[in-house]
Amino acid sequence: MTDWYPGAKRHPSPHCDDRPDNLRPDLLVIHNISLPPQHFGQGLVPAFFDGSLDCRAHPWLARLEGVRVSAHFFIERDGTLWQLVAISQRAWHAGLSQFAGRERLNDSSVGVELEGADHLPFTLAQYQALARLSAWLFTHTDIGPHRVTGHETIAPIRKTDPGPLFDWLTYYRLMELTA
Repeated sequence: MTDWYPGAKRHPSPHCDDRPDNLRPDLLVIHNISLPPQHFGQGLVPAFFDGSLDCRAHPWLARLEGVRVSAHFFIERDGTLWQLVAISQRAWHAGLSQFAGRERLNDSSVGVELEGADHLPFTLAQYQALARLSAWLFTHTDIGPHRVTGHETIAPIRKTDPGPLFDWLTYYRLMELTA
């Protein structure tokens, strides 16, 4: 398995570990994140994922002190794509989760965070970057087009992302054009 997407900026996170029994990822989970909420382009998300975020920089960030999470990928509003965790590693993005009868989805999934918020539209550049990344994942992992879901689906009591404004139709149309 190829571990690093060639179109991404690398920013390794220590918040990961080995997948159990060398499981290959077979699920793509889409999230959204902004730090602080609805603030974009400040470079705080990669810092959060690598543990270097200054939680005193904004009052809202204080609640993140000591939190250790990550995702495999992060896509900024302008489509810039970062990779934080190797595909063969388990990123800590799904938490308590379940999909198709399977739990502990960090073990078998790839997590992609889009810079955004539940009730704000995502940008065309983000959809394009996500479609290109998805097509690449479909050829380099056991993930397929029907094994893509939102965080809200795998953890419905706890999570609401990517949110009601994530345009699944646009995403799938762009994926078809990319394939």
